[in-house]
Amino acid sequence: MGDGLMSDTESNIFYAPLLSRYAESMLWLARYIERIENLARLIDVNETFVRLRTAVNGWQCIIDINADAAPYFAHHDGISGAEVIAFYVLDPENPNSIVSMAHAARENARALRPLISTEMWTQLNIFTDTIRRLTPADIAGNRLSMLCARIKQECQTHAGITEGTLFRDQAWLFHQIGKHIERADQITRLIDIKYQALLPTIDAVGSEIDLSQWTAVLRSAAAYHAFRRLCPNDLSPAIVVGFLLQNNGFPRSLSTSLRQAHYAVHLLRSDYNLRGTAPILERVEHLQALLQGLSVNEIIIGGLHEFLDGVQSELADIYNHIAEAFWPQP
Repeated sequence: MGDGLMSDTESNIFYAPLLSRYAESMLWLARYIERIENLARLIDVNETFVRLRTAVNGWQCIIDINADAAPYFAHHDGISGAEVIAFYVLDPENPNSIVSMAHAARENARALRPLISTEMWTQLNIFTDTIRRLTPADIAGNRLSMLCARIKQECQTHAGITEGTLFRDQAWLFHQIGKHIERADQITRLIDIKYQALLPTIDAVGSEIDLSQWTAVLRSAAAYHAFRRLCPNDLSPAIVVGFLLQNNGFPRSLSTSLRQAHYAVHLLRSDYNLRGTAPILERVEHLQALLQGLSVNEIIIGGLHEFLDGVQSELADIYNHIAEAFWPQP
């Protein structure tokens, strides 16, 4: 990696160039924390609805969302709640498990020790040490829900401490980019897998099970209360999908995540004159135009899976442009 991020001018004399390795670690610290919180929420919601028998392929969907079929079935003959939960919470060989991602988050924070606050470092150390000490007993029975609630709370605490203590410079902007790219990616994966799994038969439309399943989708995205404020009497698939994709007031919607990522990249260009931001902004703006140019009904009629698959490819392309611009491989 290079010694520092390159700028077109040296007009901003108040800030030293950010090292490329710091930019990469800051982005991935944010992504890992987002992934951990999202996975804890997804496990908790699925466990509840599977237990109440109102979910369809609840544990399969977690494997599908994370594209982990090959590594999971390499060590498991079938799908059971206990095995999937252990795979995603405790398995150190699974890079998408909570224990693995917590370790990765801490290692990125360790690399960032000169930049992050003591409060951030202390809280993350306590959190990751707690995760490292988890045993199978901690995910058994009603302990799982309590554990997921604690993990979500710790991730939210980390986000609050970061918001209140991290200095607003280039490092902060890379943290914001990582957080919002991850949110955009996670919401599209959730909608894609859940929409296909939850499409009901004609007789089931509007039934109690149908409504419970779409409630699970909203709760998995931490969107239930926000959605009910806006749409208290409608829980149809199109309305839910439209809210999660296009609502500008919901902080985890695709449109909000793209807007926030675009703003952070724009500030890297306008405030720090960083080279390489133009193609990144162009890719984000292209994706925003694509999202804004279609109604949710047009997206569904044209093929929701194909649309979301295209969005995920665009998000991967945006990340690749960021990596090529700021921490190119030798």
